[in-house]
Amino acid sequence: MVPTLSSRLTRNSQTEGVFTTSSESESVGVMTKMACVLEPPLRMSVLSEVSASSRHYVDRLFDPDPQKVLQGVIDMKNAVIGNNKQKANLIVLGAVPRLLYLLQQETSSIELKTECAVVLGSLSMGTENNVKSLLDCHVIPALLQGLLSSDLRFIEACLRCLRTIFTSPVTPVELLYTDASVIPHLMLLLGRSLYAQEYICQIFAHCCKAPDHQTILFNHGVVQNIAHLLTSVSYKVRMQALRCFSVLAFDNPQVSMTLVNVLVDAELLPQIFVKMLQRDKPIEMQLTAAKCLTYMCRAGSIRTDDNCIVLKTLPCLVRMCNKERLLEERVEGAETLAYLIEPDVELQRIASITDHLIPMLADYFKYPSSVSAITDIKRLDHDLKHAHELRQAAFKLYASLGANDEDIRKKIIEAEHMMDRIVNGLSETSVKVRLAAVRCLHSLSRSVQQLRTSFQDHAVWKPLMKVLQNAPDDILVVASSTLCNLLLEFSPSKEPILESGAVELLCSLTLSENPALRVNGIWALMNMAFQADQKIKSDILRGLSTEQLFRLLSDSDVNVLMKTLGLLRNLLSTRPHIDQIMSTHGKQIMQAVTFILEGEHSIEVKEQVC
Repeated sequence: MVPTLSSRLTRNSQTEGVFTTSSESESVGVMTKMACVLEPPLRMSVLSEVSASSRHYVDRLFDPDPQKVLQGVIDMKNAVIGNNKQKANLIVLGAVPRLLYLLQQETSSIELKTECAVVLGSLSMGTENNVKSLLDCHVIPALLQGLLSSDLRFIEACLRCLRTIFTSPVTPVELLYTDASVIPHLMLLLGRSLYAQEYICQIFAHCCKAPDHQTILFNHGVVQNIAHLLTSVSYKVRMQALRCFSVLAFDNPQVSMTLVNVLVDAELLPQIFVKMLQRDKPIEMQLTAAKCLTYMCRAGSIRTDDNCIVLKTLPCLVRMCNKERLLEERVEGAETLAYLIEPDVELQRIASITDHLIPMLADYFKYPSSVSAITDIKRLDHDLKHAHELRQAAFKLYASLGANDEDIRKKIIEAEHMMDRIVNGLSETSVKVRLAAVRCLHSLSRSVQQLRTSFQDHAVWKPLMKVLQNAPDDILVVASSTLCNLLLEFSPSKEPILESGAVELLCSLTLSENPALRVNGIWALMNMAFQADQKIKSDILRGLSTEQLFRLLSDSDVNVLMKTLGLLRNLLSTRPHIDQIMSTHGKQIMQAVTFILEGEHSIEVKEQVC
């Protein structure tokens, strides 16, 4: 399965002074070398805090009597339970490489190997630095090697430790996929025990982060191998299998189309997921099942008008937004619902009238509660931690709700302090909240009525222009798209935006390497030029320059080309403007027209020229 590591560890011991024959010299070697753990500048300060009792635990691992070594590992296990300081001390003293050595030695008893795996698992449950130290010692290949054993208790101990390490945010998930034989072997181990099923499904769920991971797991038969686990007698197994399906189905039509036809005990998987949505099921199960059905729907394997979506999944997700739910559940429910309804106007309408959802979301902005009202410091810390996530989730859901329907947009804007909250969101310190607020503003900016009223009353163009001055590309794309709407001819915001130096800003966007920013930059200029006076048109031409105009007309992105032609059409919209612009730029414009007509472009593009 994976190459054994014992020879490498033995070589290391010769240079690092960790594995020697004398117990006393080994202890000194550990103290002075500390394999796999700390950077040199940190060693002395940390060592000064290491207690004699911690050294004693490590020293016992080198006893020539195997029974004493076993008892030493057991005592170490008992000492580290719930004691992060003790865990850190033992790691500093070099316990990890010795434990790995004992775990991989053929002469070690299976009981000793198992206890070593248990201690390693306990060490990994400490801080993120603990996990980093274990990773530095190459603990994952050693544990994967342990899975080749025939002893179930040892296998479970290795899996438990692997589960803890792989679920840590500091562990590169690619380590699971380095050896092609690992996934098939894990599939075989699914039949060994309930614990094996729980840990393996949890590992898969946490390590499936990208489309290529989904493909690898799918091609190795993960769907068929874990489907029956959804009816397991163990709740933990059912939950981990369910989580596994949710990450497999996300944005993946191939997996989703397979899931919709899988039978488990004569029931289709979607039917099993629907049963898990019932109110008497644990909240985490309802939420995860709703995610599975949402992802399958978005991937096209379940219709948006299917009863399991309209009557089961959507109402379940709305329930999760209720203030009676935990803050984490409200965040997850709102974000999943936003994703479900985003492309479908009918689902948006149904959601908007379900359980007073729109006013319910206003409560998301009321965290953290006023400090004077909170006597529990833990609650205040909890509220602060989730406040950003709640605002982000609410903005996302408002954006999806208002994506198409004018009446829904009106209800959203009329919600308590809504425009003020959006304006405040545009200047949030959290990039994710700012992005969600801009998306919400963009969704609402599609309303002609709101552009003329609420957007003008709250001067939203001012904070929007600030966002455009300095923001990451993902925010710039949405913000510039919103600006396109604010520059429409009937928008009262158009004139003050022009006066604030928007021409220069938009011309700079057309120089971006990001095609979406180039499109939005030229699109906004096109809207700006529509029925504009001669001065604005001259400013646009001067800001763009003839050279940049030609570059845009030869852009590889057809959307950039089409919007550039639209800009030219708006610049040349009246006889006086045509005469004046052609007198100064006529030669270049005719060259551009000829360039398009003679180029290999679609009929739609050439029609824009004519």
